[in-house]
Amino acid sequence: MPSRNAAARSKALFKEAPAQARATKADKTTEAARAVAEAESRERTAKTEKLRALRLEKEAADAIAAKKAAAAKKKPAPKKKAKADETETA
Repeated sequence: MPSRNAAARSKALFKEAPAQARATKADKTTEAARAVAEAESRERTAKTEKLRALRLEKEAADAIAAKKAAAAKKKPAPKKKAKADETETA
């Protein structure tokens, strides 16, 4: 059974260091790299959303233009009447 003194000694010997003191150079580098990666990810996501919105807008405009073009093509041309003189001589 450990004595109280042993427990007190182990706490004194193995004190937890504050988080700031434990940060090593590698930890700082890792944090900086993660920050850069997260920033790039946010920028990429924003750019993707912007481009997607522009593409959808263009597709909608193209669909409207295609409907208008199709409607214009559907109108039949007026039929020409044959002249009576041409049919009689033939």
